[in-house]
Amino acid sequence: MDRTPPHLHRRRVDLSSFAALAPLAVVLPFSLISLRLIWIPVSAALNLIGINLSFWVVPIAWTLGACCLFLRFAQTLVLSPALGARSLTSEEHDVAQPIWEQVSASAGIDPNRFVLRVIDADELNAFACGGHMVVTTSFSLRNLNQRELAGVFAHELSHHLGLHTISLTLIHWYSLPIIALARIGFALKNIARAATETFVAHSSALTALGTVSAGVLTGVSWVFLSVLYASDAMGNLVGHRSEFDADQRSVQLGYGNELVAALTRVITYGGGQRSIGWRQRLRASHPPARTRVARIEAALRHPSRM
Repeated sequence: MDRTPPHLHRRRVDLSSFAALAPLAVVLPFSLISLRLIWIPVSAALNLIGINLSFWVVPIAWTLGACCLFLRFAQTLVLSPALGARSLTSEEHDVAQPIWEQVSASAGIDPNRFVLRVIDADELNAFACGGHMVVTTSFSLRNLNQRELAGVFAHELSHHLGLHTISLTLIHWYSLPIIALARIGFALKNIARAATETFVAHSSALTALGTVSAGVLTGVSWVFLSVLYASDAMGNLVGHRSEFDADQRSVQLGYGNELVAALTRVITYGGGQRSIGWRQRLRASHPPARTRVARIEAALRHPSRM
């Protein structure tokens, strides 16, 4: 098969990568607030043992941690366990590695720059994350043929080449303090409610105070969780553009037909259906598979328009 010259496929920022920064802009302020609130009791405990640290050490250290996520060794040691991903078995390696090397060569990329990982799941799925990781499911490796798997790998490599994974990784990282604070808030709410029912049920004033405290903690927790829901919804909407961009780049790499075959398999298994209603559209991380197939086939028919 004729492949596009490798020098055309170095990493290049797509417009969808800039659009994907919008959810990050929503998350960042609340992540900073969450770190500040969590820091209050931590700082008090450190002061008791004579350690005085400025709060700004925390967000700086957190940002450095985010940078580490894009290092290959950090993805192997930290990101893989966090995702529940594992190394390929010898059988899986024999299936996936030659195909990955073929796809990487088509893009002029050293295949060893990236880490292949597997998640044990009975679903047809794959995704790119961090700066050097491509994850697929054990089901995909068992059930996709070589041609379909090549299409999947080309699509995920295209996400890396378009730098689509940067914003997604940062959003997940900066969401962690928000998730932690929300969980702490719900836990304190339960404690406040239990303490109210156990110790001050005889006092209407104290019972009212406990009820108000539990309500405030619940409200604050839901505010922070709502930020995450809003960020996810925005991320899904702008993420559709990055999926289309990765599809188009796969066509440029010479794997358009292979990707169509893989998406057709997704449709056969009942996935990639069109969302019905605005709620489903907000929750859908990918555009409908049939829409993607139609766009890819149009690009294959008219390559000069890409």
